[in-house]
Amino acid sequence: RGQLWQGRSSGDFEERAWQEAALGSIIVYRLPWTWKCSKLLMKFIHAGLNTIAMILAIVSMVAVFEYHNARNIPNMYSLHSWIGLTAVIFYSLQLFLGFAVFLLPFAPVPLRAALLPIHVYSGLTIFATVIATALMGITEKLIFSFPAYSASPPEATFVNCLGLLLVIFGALILWMASRPHWKRPPEENLLRSMGFEVIQQFAELHHKNA
Repeated sequence: RGQLWQGRSSGDFEERAWQEAALGSIIVYRLPWTWKCSKLLMKFIHAGLNTIAMILAIVSMVAVFEYHNARNIPNMYSLHSWIGLTAVIFYSLQLFLGFAVFLLPFAPVPLRAALLPIHVYSGLTIFATVIATALMGITEKLIFSFPAYSASPPEATFVNCLGLLLVIFGALILWMASRPHWKRPPEENLLRSMGFEVIQQFAELHHKNA
């Protein structure tokens, strides 16, 4: 059991970093209590969380390569490693284009409108790829660590349950991202809603004082 978690520690850090990146990329715009914050502020939070997570992902990948080299384990031979590196590369491109197009004030509005659906779709695709990478990594480590994996030892059952929870987590995030009522309303609707709330609060206060 100790061998499983010791050998998996550097890889787990990579998966956690990727999950944090994907979660921050999607959820920050989907929480109703953030809709009253300015869109520019949310953009900076969105970009900041993803930048931190990207740094953590790169650092953890370096740790994985060092772990493999120190123990004479081949690098980049499995589907897990191929898809994981592909996800890192595409996420780097996603982050760079997101900064250039949506955060900096130089891109014209028509270009932003044209690239926004692609940006959203790419983010969801990368998120799903990260979930798949984590599941493949979990399975790979279990097979290597437990020759009797097919006998379903307690450790394997426990980690399989964690994998199922990871699938449920990913499905919930994708469900939130695909539901229209979780989408941040347009700015004019937010301003209209905030103005109505102010008027309503003023009316209630006036009614109490009358």
